[in-house]
Amino acid sequence: MITLVGGVQNASGQAGLIARTFSSAANSDIRTVDLVVIGGGSGGMAAAKEAAGLGAQVVLFDKVKPSTQGTTWGLGGTCVNVGCVPKKIMHYAANLAESIHLDGPKLLGDTATLKSPSQEDPEVLNRRWETLVDSVQNHIGKLNFSYRVGLRSAKVEYINALAKFAPGSTATDALIEYEFKGERKLIRAKNVLIATGGRPVVPDNIPGAVELAITSDDLFSLQRAPGKTLVVGASYIGLECAGLLNGLGFDATVAARSVVLRSFDRQCAEKVQELMKCQGVGFIMGATPTELKRTEDGRIQVAFSNGQTEVYDTVLFATGRHPDTKGLQLPAEIEPLKNGKLPVDEEDCVRGSVYAIGDMAEGRPELTPVAIKAGELWARRKFGDAALAAQSKFNWDLIPTTVFTPAEYGCVGLSEEQAVKKYGENDVEVYLWEWTTLEHAASAREKHPKARADQDDIYLPPTCLAKLVVHKPTDKVVGFHFVGPNAGEVTQGFAVALRAGATKKDFDSTIGIHPTDAEAFTTMTVTRRSGESWIAAGGCGGGKCG
Repeated sequence: MITLVGGVQNASGQAGLIARTFSSAANSDIRTVDLVVIGGGSGGMAAAKEAAGLGAQVVLFDKVKPSTQGTTWGLGGTCVNVGCVPKKIMHYAANLAESIHLDGPKLLGDTATLKSPSQEDPEVLNRRWETLVDSVQNHIGKLNFSYRVGLRSAKVEYINALAKFAPGSTATDALIEYEFKGERKLIRAKNVLIATGGRPVVPDNIPGAVELAITSDDLFSLQRAPGKTLVVGASYIGLECAGLLNGLGFDATVAARSVVLRSFDRQCAEKVQELMKCQGVGFIMGATPTELKRTEDGRIQVAFSNGQTEVYDTVLFATGRHPDTKGLQLPAEIEPLKNGKLPVDEEDCVRGSVYAIGDMAEGRPELTPVAIKAGELWARRKFGDAALAAQSKFNWDLIPTTVFTPAEYGCVGLSEEQAVKKYGENDVEVYLWEWTTLEHAASAREKHPKARADQDDIYLPPTCLAKLVVHKPTDKVVGFHFVGPNAGEVTQGFAVALRAGATKKDFDSTIGIHPTDAEAFTTMTVTRRSGESWIAAGGCGGGKCG
């Protein structure tokens, strides 16, 4: 006999207890499955399909809780719906707009009708935003459908409902409870994989923030043009959002409590910020909002900690994300950490037969490809044969990533600061090269009017920075960093080289592809220690012309 206990209100309004008792006969109606996955994002789907392919009976639950502004979306999790996918499309659209308007007149000649996005008629910008949002959401809708088809083809049962541990569940004996079409249902799970990801945090201690601000969960489906926008937070999400809005012609300002891109290489982070400023993004450094108020004309008045007050059309908070454990009713033996994440061991086990991957798991990088790989490898270890399991350990070192700011920033391995801390300053050599990408040099890209200090300084500074961090005793490249166009594509290939143990000599002996930006990494000779300038005086992109 199984007894489940849940809280209810009695007639007097006092909290009482009601016991639901399942007899042996009733319990026989509760089906048992090999795996319940809670969360239909990238990691959850990958684990579910891999496990089903190995013969496991799998049920996957996914249902989106609305954002603070009521935004919801379909199957696929953060990345496809409100993260990587819509962000990358809008980033591309912003770069496309800037290329047409800023480079077009210089390279194509008769383009008198083309205007810089910042000088475009507001009504035109509004229509463009509506078209862009429609295009983005149409593409996401196709992906949502393909994921449902993919789960069905993989023989994964998908249930669009919020799942939680039923009262009385333990980490080794889990009953999963959910409501479907108004009926309470139960499933017994031999294993439970929690992959619910994270959600943006809007501080509830700032008056008006929860009621008036949006997050990245809302931006990519926003039905009105954002207009003049304040982005609160200088993380990669904040800078990406501000950068794409600026590129699309909207006035965008970032409010940063301290530095930008805190966990990244300092020199590269500052290069990203420098270029964003030159392209028109505003920065309020060392100040945060203290209050948001709706104005009579429907805009938002923001008071800052430095005493400044400004009015915006949109305020977007990008001040961090929190693991989405609310409502899971975790068994008593499982206690989330202070940051909301779940502690896991090397096998992704939280406790007993409960596991966690992706953004839920403590100590794991919050990246979609990491969650996918972790999910696949976990399923192979759990449901595959011994030989397969032995090959299914995750290597957490040298994971590449890219920040999709206007000038992208890709990196893999250690930052300069991390390398010095690990090896000591004397055992670290840093190679540097800075230049303007060939296409921008040919069109003589100019600064945004807001960024021009004077008429003698109207052109963008070098738009690319290449950086290699080398461990001197072994000549091994331990950190790769690139700020410039298509940094994501460039970094992906070099990530393979670093994982294979490439040395600086290997980079030097590789012939570059001319004229590309990535070519710079095969010709770098200037070190920080030398004291020489690493800024190119000429050249053909990242390479040498002779």
